[in-house]
Amino acid sequence: MAKKTFISYKYSEAQSLRDEILEAMGDDATYYNGETSESPDLTDTSTENIKNNLKDMMHGTSVTIVIISPNIKDSVWIDWEISYSLKEITREDRTSRTNGILGVIMKVNNSYDWLITNNEYDDGCSPRTIDSSKLYEIINKNRFNQKPRVYSCEKCKTVDSLSGSYIGLVKEESFLENPSKYIDNAYDKSSDISSYEIVKEV
Repeated sequence: MAKKTFISYKYSEAQSLRDEILEAMGDDATYYNGETSESPDLTDTSTENIKNNLKDMMHGTSVTIVIISPNIKDSVWIDWEISYSLKEITREDRTSRTNGILGVIMKVNNSYDWLITNNEYDDGCSPRTIDSSKLYEIINKNRFNQKPRVYSCEKCKTVDSLSGSYIGLVKEESFLENPSKYIDNAYDKSSDISSYEIVKEV
């Protein structure tokens, strides 16, 4: 693996999964807790100061993992963190390139039904449908954006769940079984960014 990774997540509901990801990845991951007793005291500072603190953590990382949890859209920072990850940023004469981004879907009550609907077609295909209303638009706009679009099934017009989208989504148990596979996939896409129609603004 050996790729510096930033974890973006909603503290109040995804801390446990974040801890599991940290255990799986070891020292390759950094993250921001939000306003908690363990994070830097930013409660009396401006929004720009908080953003600068996040920039310090994120600059120099090459992959961003976004934990997809039921109330992710209530977070103040996650969509901004995604946008920042997608941009090429120059700081102190050093320009960071666009991060690879991966969404790890959290299991809730032992199920992914809160986000995923599994379909069964007569031809044997079983594509999944993601409830896009539960995701930030910056995530939705960076899904199914491969160019040219490559279909894994021409009849169903479905694309590969990872290579077909710049921001691929994977279930937590799959990610935890093999973090390197998914982190490397996100990183490889960032090295081939011209193959995707990237939307960088929130």
